[in-house]
Amino acid sequence: MDDLRYWLGFNLVRGIGPVRLRALLSAFGDVQTAWEAPEAELRRVGLDQRTLQNLLQARRQVDLEQLQRKVEAAGVQVLTWEEAAYPALLQQLVDAPPVLFVKGELTPSDEWAVALVGTRKPTAYGREAARLLATELARNGVTVVSGLARGIDGIAHQAALDAGGRTLAVMGSGLDEIYPQEHRALAERIAANGALLSDYPLGTRPEATNFPPRNRIISGLSLGVVVVEAGLTSGALITADFAADQGREVFAVPGSILGTASAGCNRLLRDGAHVVTEVGDILETLSLDQLAAKQAAREVLPANPTEAKVLAQLSVEPAYVDDVARGAGLPVETVSSALVMMELKGMVRQVGMLQYVVAREPEEPYSIA
Repeated sequence: MDDLRYWLGFNLVRGIGPVRLRALLSAFGDVQTAWEAPEAELRRVGLDQRTLQNLLQARRQVDLEQLQRKVEAAGVQVLTWEEAAYPALLQQLVDAPPVLFVKGELTPSDEWAVALVGTRKPTAYGREAARLLATELARNGVTVVSGLARGIDGIAHQAALDAGGRTLAVMGSGLDEIYPQEHRALAERIAANGALLSDYPLGTRPEATNFPPRNRIISGLSLGVVVVEAGLTSGALITADFAADQGREVFAVPGSILGTASAGCNRLLRDGAHVVTEVGDILETLSLDQLAAKQAAREVLPANPTEAKVLAQLSVEPAYVDDVARGAGLPVETVSSALVMMELKGMVRQVGMLQYVVAREPEEPYSIA
């Protein structure tokens, strides 16, 4: 990718996040032109004085070619919005990170992912619940996403790996700054059987302020977020909030009303989260109970122009087959057959008699400038 160094450069500029970078790309056409744009033009497109000075300083001080060589030497893959390998679920978000650093490998099967998050100080109940759910999700072919933190996160990653499954860890630091340090061996296992991910540049220390924003990536990579055990002040509730804003499903494991360990989970359930008493509650809600069949169908039944036309007529609002056929300009019989195949692939979902919705639709989530 010839312009990768410019993406890396913008990723260092404080004040230029997804929203502002999209505006720059819209104004200048490509990332290199945006990086090299004259100061007056940058003012004209609306950069405030502080952000503009940050950008100009970065252009003077950062050796972009050296920056790119550093990333390559670290064995880290860099995905940008323009890369086909950029995670499809994450790409749907308006605040998807422009640059994603990856150590390990992302695969098409990672589209079927569920996040397990929770407290860093779990009870025996929380530990067992996390271990059980991660194990069963992995055995059912679901990728387990979490944040590599102590407690529920680490248990979820470990259990998924022990079950022979895949797991993704989203970090609140650069990929060369593993935190906590006692998870270094776990991180190596994850990179070999999944991936470590971060939107923070190499060398970024694990500062406390980094973790809440990274939670949007945990939820953004996932079809749903399960809060296994969390008190009322747990950061896991931030991930649940992001999930709700992003249109993802939110789940919680119920806990005792006599203590504080599960107070956050119980509040989520009161507010409408899906209750989890077994892994089937997650699989059925997310239509992942037929995952093996869906994965096989995706491999042997590639997309075609008919599916593309049908998909273009669907959204999160239920649509009748007749209306889809009329909008797509196709016979009802053809559309009905296509919808059956598309539901098997996990592309659409039937929500009523002859009514369908798209399985995953971009939302208007929390925005980071």
